Amino acid sequence: MKRIFQYLKPYKVFAILSPLFMMLEVLADLCLPRLMTVIVDCGIAKSGDVSDVPFASFIMKTLFGEGSYTSMQVIITFGVLMLLTVIVGGMFGISCAFTAARASQGLGHDLRRDAYSRVMSLSIEQTDKFTTGSLVTRMTNDVSMIVDFTEMILRMFVRAPIFFVGGAIMLLTLDLSFGAILLCALPIMLLTLFLVMRKTIPIFAGVQKRLDKVNSVVQENVSGARVVKAYVKEDYEVKRFEEANRDLRDTNYSVMKIMAVLHPVLHIVMNLSILVIIYIGGFKIENVGGSGMTAGTIMAAITYVTQVLMSIMMVTMMTNSISRAMASLKRVNEVLDTEPAIKGGADSAERDDVAISLKGVSFQYPNTVGRPVLHDIDLEVKRGETVAIIGATGSGKTSLVNLIPRFYDATEGEVMVDGLNVKEYDLEKLRSKISFVMQKSELFSDTIANNIRWGKPDADEDEIRSAIEVAQAQSFVEGFNDRYDTFIAEKGASLSGGQKQRMSIARAIVREPEILILDDSTSALDLATEAKLRAALNEKFKDTTVIMIAQRIASVREADRIAVIENGTIIACAPHSELMQSCETYRDIYNSQMQNGGGINE
Repeated sequence: MKRIFQYLKPYKVFAILSPLFMMLEVLADLCLPRLMTVIVDCGIAKSGDVSDVPFASFIMKTLFGEGSYTSMQVIITFGVLMLLTVIVGGMFGISCAFTAARASQGLGHDLRRDAYSRVMSLSIEQTDKFTTGSLVTRMTNDVSMIVDFTEMILRMFVRAPIFFVGGAIMLLTLDLSFGAILLCALPIMLLTLFLVMRKTIPIFAGVQKRLDKVNSVVQENVSGARVVKAYVKEDYEVKRFEEANRDLRDTNYSVMKIMAVLHPVLHIVMNLSILVIIYIGGFKIENVGGSGMTAGTIMAAITYVTQVLMSIMMVTMMTNSISRAMASLKRVNEVLDTEPAIKGGADSAERDDVAISLKGVSFQYPNTVGRPVLHDIDLEVKRGETVAIIGATGSGKTSLVNLIPRFYDATEGEVMVDGLNVKEYDLEKLRSKISFVMQKSELFSDTIANNIRWGKPDADEDEIRSAIEVAQAQSFVEGFNDRYDTFIAEKGASLSGGQKQRMSIARAIVREPEILILDDSTSALDLATEAKLRAALNEKFKDTTVIMIAQRIASVREADRIAVIENGTIIACAPHSELMQSCETYRDIYNSQMQNGGGINE
């Protein structure tokens, strides 16, 4: 709750006005039964005189002066007053709805923005821990629950207490005996409400977790649709979704079964209370002379007791939202309260002759046991040098390059860029030096030009064209009708694997980085296209430090040096010709690729 009030501060004017408008609307509603009493008793039944009702007498004297008044004058006068009261109350109600919406939607906007910003600042390890499906649910469904709850606080949480207190006071002013009815009805309703809330609040936390599961299954199947179809696993995935969906449904059923008790109990109590009021009123009219009980009084009493009990019903109707909101608020707080595991420093460094240096580096993924992924890594890469990394699958190649932009932090040792430990860098300044092309090409549902501009937001058309030419992508981009304005489907689904890789490379090089990391990002290219790409990079980016990971020796043999990784450590680092003489592991890789037609020419 503290966080809700914190986020309401910028909208405190609306948050204050909304309850005030609601109070005025409720007061208008509370006036209606009294006006109706005058119409019934003094205008229709003629069982009373207007002069005996102080406020009614004052109104009639003000409008018509002293004297006697006809029934029609009373009916029309107080009928018009009821109509005006309804209109004024309605205006206050509209104002309340507007201000409550402004405050709650503003809170939702800010909360969603901050939650998303926090997710963007978390490390890869932390986002994996939450899971994608859960994060999507937290920033959409959970925040929506909190917004609905906030709007309810500003409206119903004010309306219900005022109706309860105001209705009870007005009821007692009619006849004190009606108070006994409330004393009997309220404990039953409140006990029912307490028991239901105690059972439902824990279950709603489970509902949100099951919704996470549904979202995760959907997200996995949408993003992996090609794999599902390729392996003809549609039926299996439908069953998996059905299990998650059924689990969510059954949990919701269990909540609804408990909630179903509320309304019948409350309606029974309310209707019994009305019957008792009618009985007491009728008994006093019939048997107790001078009690002041009239038909209008009974009608007003019925209205007031209904308002009092309906205020309790409002709270019960909000129980569902309250329970969900509390569970959702806890889940959103988990995101907001998670401190980024990787925080940037405040420094930056100018270009140094040694662009990248790893000294005694070891690395182990969080929450894992056993041998480290990397150990005893020592590597120095000079400015403008091209260093390739090669090794068996799982040897730690990608883990090593992930340490340079601080996707993860080294467990031991130092990772330095331009002579400064990466932990001391401002993260934005560190990563602005580096362009990283990952194994899996990630493109966005936007135009080709805008996807390239991810690397440099202010890139003009000439810069985009140059980047596309260097990445050897002009052949297919020029073939599209809209060329650079061609819209790419989500995740680049409208492009082939090689096209996506070349688009990713173009996005990386358009910013003209100091350091370019290519993590097996040419694996889908044929050798001829890859050779042209290497030649274009060498010509245009002579001063750029390049680290490239590849599986094919043909892709790396022209590098200044090749680092061979085996069992998580660098066993050799030298040019191709030297490695062929001195490194048995490298020769084995070379020979195996030659035997398999790797396309390597001496």
